[in-house]
Amino acid sequence: MSTLITGGAGYIGAHVLRLLQERGDRVVVVDDLSSGDESRASGATVVRIDLASDGARGALSRVMAEHGVDRIVHFAARKQVGESVAHPEVYYRDNIASLAAVLGASADVGVHRFVFSSSAAVYGTPASSPVSEDAATNPINPYGETKLAGEWLVRGAAAAHGLDAVSLRYFNVAGAGWDDLGDPSPLNLVTIAIDRIRRGLPPIILGDDYDTVDGTGVRDYIHVLDLAEAHLAALDGLGTNPGRARVYNVGTGRGASVREVLDRLELAAGSGLTPLVEPRRAGDPAEVVANPALIEAELGWRASRGLDEMVDSAWRASEHRAAAAR
Repeated sequence: MSTLITGGAGYIGAHVLRLLQERGDRVVVVDDLSSGDESRASGATVVRIDLASDGARGALSRVMAEHGVDRIVHFAARKQVGESVAHPEVYYRDNIASLAAVLGASADVGVHRFVFSSSAAVYGTPASSPVSEDAATNPINPYGETKLAGEWLVRGAAAAHGLDAVSLRYFNVAGAGWDDLGDPSPLNLVTIAIDRIRRGLPPIILGDDYDTVDGTGVRDYIHVLDLAEAHLAALDGLGTNPGRARVYNVGTGRGASVREVLDRLELAAGSGLTPLVEPRRAGDPAEVVANPALIEAELGWRASRGLDEMVDSAWRASEHRAAAAR
């Protein structure tokens, strides 16, 4: 038997893949490689499929049957908030169609254990923090909307086909478990700041007049390796609740301010660059921190790595990429 990881050549998927490989599990990766890197999936069978294409369900069914798949982790999706605002139709088509194809194939082959990569973006701008799973879901961009619709689809498929399913709502992911698996895309605070520092530019703070400890926004940052371990905990907890779809926050329960993150990064990089403060971005709340009590109580998982390890490992991974490019 084996685990299917869609999007397993991507940043988070590759970490889950490596952890599964290290404990001896068989894994097959399905990825269209539009943003993933096949070298991250070394040692795994990699099948290239566009999951939003018309023939994806049938192709996936054949892959699952051939490789004896009995568990699925679904990462494959578009995930850029700004891009989703500019092209909502693309996000709805690709993110929902790909999930529907995977769920359909799982029903065809009789795979009943399923983990869905969701996001704290489903909460939108929470009314209070820490945020628990029963907080109102009110996404404020098409990306978050597709993640919430994805959770609904997973819930419906669980009821219809007897899946035991889990949706994991990630908070702010950073760091690298291994230097060669760092996040190469400058799309979040840490990677954007690293990209600017490497180009000799100061990092940017968007707003320093929030009602927080230092005036900058506070978020829950989770190390990507902690997040990957949460996926293994979810996978290992599946199989006893057919027809049930559960939702868990994946965060640390601790907040860090933008300035705190950038101060830590300056120490790691030794850049000497002072951040530039620019006006707030519309819609950004002062503080968003997870309440991760439910996943600890039900799956026994909790984060074990802190901000220093996240930022230091992200910087080391960027050094590794720079050295490899030379």
